[in-house]
Amino acid sequence: MVRKFAGTPIPAMQFSDPAGETLDLAAQDGPVLINLWATWCAPCVKEMPQLDALAATLGDEVRVITVSQDVRGAEVVTPFFAKGGYARLEPWLDPDAELSAQFTPEGVLPLTILFDATGKEVLRVTGGYDWSTPEAATLVREALAAG
Repeated sequence: MVRKFAGTPIPAMQFSDPAGETLDLAAQDGPVLINLWATWCAPCVKEMPQLDALAATLGDEVRVITVSQDVRGAEVVTPFFAKGGYARLEPWLDPDAELSAQFTPEGVLPLTILFDATGKEVLRVTGGYDWSTPEAATLVREALAAG
């Protein structure tokens, strides 16, 4: 967990989901927790249900956005989401790994970054983290409050 990138702006990038809907990262109107993941990444797979539960806990306080770095995109993400039955997560796709190149050129996944309501980075977690604990929600809330 690091704060050395605090103040870095959320990138002005767009991603789509399997249905063709578009997500504009820079157009978010509140705090955002972005998780870069892939179906082949064991720690990422472990985090997905935890992030879904965290999204439910945080409700409207923070939008949890997961962006797949799978090169095969919807082909592997759609069945993964269907099997997982996630209630709060959306299957955003980045098959060219543009977001990964921006934030983790070394390719470390999962990578989770918290941005405040102004679009500035507050906190970054590299590698697996247990998002299922009450401490995880507290961490997010306290990081946003500390700004």
